[in-house]
Amino acid sequence: MKKRSKYKPKGIRLDVMTYVKSGLLPVAKVPNAGTTLIAKNHSAFDEIMFGRGDKDHVDVLIHAFNQAEAIAKLFPAKGGDWLPEIKEAQDAIYNMGRRGVNGKSFVFTGPEIQAVKLAMAVHDQQLEETTVKELEQCIDYVTECIIHRRARVIAKETA
Repeated sequence: MKKRSKYKPKGIRLDVMTYVKSGLLPVAKVPNAGTTLIAKNHSAFDEIMFGRGDKDHVDVLIHAFNQAEAIAKLFPAKGGDWLPEIKEAQDAIYNMGRRGVNGKSFVFTGPEIQAVKLAMAVHDQQLEETTVKELEQCIDYVTECIIHRRARVIAKETA
């Protein structure tokens, strides 16, 4: 049997100029992506606040605060001074996630709510100021951290 080729053609951008221009825009000003991202983050937080949260909502919050941390680390002018508060919110989500995985519900305690609310406000402001290109760099940074096992794991994957 003949060996399969590893060649995969690159995607083709039909409108290069629009792609370049959108990379220079702040995330919040991109027509659909920015507002959708902010709304998704807040709806996940609201679902957890009302006690209806599940693993998917926790994952959305984890991704949001991983992005917030990456923005603060890679671009210190955009929230670098808020890094301790972001870490505190990540700890709150970690603890809440551990409780949820162990059979209890995904619900924050009082101090955890305050930490997450503050970090959510910081992340919203970061999204107002961060360009699409910078956000893509942050996503690559977070992916690299996960691949190299520098991220905390709430529950080990089975299977």
